Parts: sequence; structure tokens; C-alpha cells
Amino acid sequence: MSEIRSFNVKALTRVEGEGALRIRVNEGSIEIAEFNIYEPPRFFERLLRGRGFAEVPDITARICGICPVAYQLTACQALEQAFGVEITPAIISLRRLLYCGEWIQSHALHIHLLHAPDFLGYESGITLAADRPDFVERGLRFKAIGSRIMEVVGGRAVHPVNVAVGGFYKAPSATAIRGLLPDLEWGLAAAHELVREVSRFEFPSVRFPATCVALRADDGYPPETGRIVSSGGLDIAIGDFEQHFVETQVPHSTALHSLQLPDHTPYLVGPVARLNLCRDRLPPAARRLADTCGIDWPLQNPFQSIVARAIEVVGAFETAVAIARSAVAEINPCRVEVVPRAGTGCHATEAPRGLLYHRYSIGADGLISAATIIPPTSQNQAQIEEDLRGLLPSVLDLNDDLATKRCEHLIRSYDPCISCATHFLTFTVERPAGQGFPTGPS
Repeated sequence: MSEIRSFNVKALTRVEGEGALRIRVNEGSIEIAEFNIYEPPRFFERLLRGRGFAEVPDITARICGICPVAYQLTACQALEQAFGVEITPAIISLRRLLYCGEWIQSHALHIHLLHAPDFLGYESGITLAADRPDFVERGLRFKAIGSRIMEVVGGRAVHPVNVAVGGFYKAPSATAIRGLLPDLEWGLAAAHELVREVSRFEFPSVRFPATCVALRADDGYPPETGRIVSSGGLDIAIGDFEQHFVETQVPHSTALHSLQLPDHTPYLVGPVARLNLCRDRLPPAARRLADTCGIDWPLQNPFQSIVARAIEVVGAFETAVAIARSAVAEINPCRVEVVPRAGTGCHATEAPRGLLYHRYSIGADGLISAATIIPPTSQNQAQIEEDLRGLLPSVLDLNDDLATKRCEHLIRSYDPCISCATHFLTFTVERPAGQGFPTGPS
């Protein structure tokens, strides 16, 4: 008779969403390593059908409260492609500023309150704040600055209301944009120190090679344009995404897994992938930090993703400072004319957590007839399972609590955005009788 041992964490809070992890080990061989997502699907792609194209940015923003801008701007650019709309350089710059705000607030939240406690020995950001108020207060100020950018440009910090197909409903004044500068300049200096600090964390000594996938532009760092490239040599136009990647249903998850064709292999998106592929495109200060922070590029240790996110915070502040300093004239027009027509358009941008792909089919009446949205976490799920398989041999000799925590730490490295819920991981290990491991303190 087999003995089944279970580790359960029913209310893990430092991620967004609900899920479970199931492990089966037989005579030292890992038979099952499943990252289960059991939240009910929300059917946004179906909800979009029959809606007017102008409604799409506001509807897709509701997919995520942490990264609504990514969903809005990806949708806008996909629809603009379908309608043959070309926006102005001023609108492009304003959109990039908005995206910088989202990167800053999202990365700051994850680094300071969700991820850093794993390295500093705390169970939560709250307990960390009791001993390190300076560290947490810096993260909260970063988040407030990012949210303020989203308010000024997007109309509000959560689910912005000013984003439109063709541009913006109303442009913020040049004075309002320049008014962001004092905080942005403080943030840029503080973000330098953040990189230096997290680079000194003690990281588990692991290397998990992965195929990295990200947007890469002719000049400049992501987020909103470029070609899709990979560390395996892929270099394609965004419009060819679905010829090289496919979503598949797995029996242990309500979320789809995205895999790379032709061999249906996992791949990695997000800050680590972006820096491995586009580090030479970083703004100058961020590039210098990336070169001197002690990371061995290409980065293959997922636990060090906290350093990659911190480098991107520097880059986002650096870009935002440059845009705010150049704001000397009002943006007019802030929205170009959009004439709907029947067709299909697709686009991809880099959300804080990685590549985000949208495709829409539109009728001559301007109504959506079909929608496809592939978020970053869907693309990372298979790679998470692959890396868990790589990690497990090094933790199976630990006691229950430590083994569970090490797996949780690994998954938090990807900042998975399963939903806006708080529960995440149930860890179950199944072993035949006689193959147990210690349950007491190690």
C-alpha cells in the first residue's frame, strides 16, 4: 500500500490568484509535477463579441487590476492595425509614459511586498515593514508614483478611463506631465539603490535554462513594439505569433498552456526573458546597472528575477524622466480619427509579467466578432512546471515546511497573475510507502 503525504498552503497571499501544485515521487523519480489552476474562467473573449470596438479598451482593462494598461494598449494597437490607423509620435510617447507608470507600480509591489520577504526571512510584507519600514516605504512610494502617472495620463490609477482606440480622450497638459518630474527624479535615484540592494540577496544556486521569448525593437527597450524573438533563434513579426505558438488545454488546469511549435515546448516570458534578449536596448543608466550588478548574463536562475525587475524599474523611471522633461507643448490632436472597417488585427506588447498577445476580428459595423487574448502567465505555466521539476531533487530531502516554502519561493519568482484573488498554492507530494522524508525541523 502506498503512503501519500500532503503539504497544504490554503491561503498563500503574496501572489495574485488561486492554484495548486501536485507532486508524485516514486523511488526518487518525479512522476508528476503539476501546477494546477482551478479558478473558473471569466470568458472575457466571449464577452467582447458583439461589443463596439470603442468599448474594448475599457472591457479588457478589467482583466487585471495590476496591469490594466497592458490590456488596454495591446487592444488599441491591434484594433488600429485592423483599421489601418497610424497614431502620431506624440501619442506614442504619451502611451509609453502610461506604460512606464504601470511597470513601476507593478514591479514595485512585487519586489517590496511580495517577493523580497522570501529573501529577507519574513512571512509577509507587513512583518517585513515592522523591522524594515524604510524598505517597505520606498516600495510604497514607488507604487504611488507609478499610480500617479496612470492618474495623470490615464484618468485614474486602476482601470484607466482615458485610453481610446486612436489615442486618448483627453491629453494631460504639458504642465501636468512636467509636474511629475520631482517624484520621477527621486524614484530614479532610489531605484539605483534598489538594484544594488536586491543584487546582494542570497539566492539558491540553481540554473534552469529556458527558451526566452520577448519583443525586440530596432531601438529602445520594450514594452509596446518590435518583433517577437527568442533565445532559440526565432525572429518573427507579431502577426505570425499564432503560427509559432499554440494554446493547449491540460486536464489539471482551468487555464490554457501556451507552447512553442513545432515541438510543443515550454518557454519563458517576462523580465528575465526581456533582459536576456534586449539588455542592449536598455536606457543608459539601467544598462550600466545591468552590466555591473553581478548577474551572469544570460540569467538562468529564476530566483534572481527580482534583480531583473529592479533593473526594469530603473529603466522605466529613466524613460519617464526623459518624456516628462521633453513635455513642452500640448498634445493636439490627442486622438486620430478612427473609421471602422471589416478586418482582423493583432498586436503584442510587454506587460510587466511578459508578452501579451491580442487578436480581434471586426465586422463592417464596428462590432467585435472574435477575440483572442493570450496573457503572460498562460505562456509561463508550462515553464513553471518544468522548473519545478528541476528544483524538486534539491528539496525532497528537506522537511515538509522547508520543501513547501522553497517551491512557493520559486513560483513567486515568476510573479504569476492568475487573477486578483489571494490564494495560490496547495502543495501535495505523493510517495509509495517507505519513501517518506523527515517531517520534523531540519
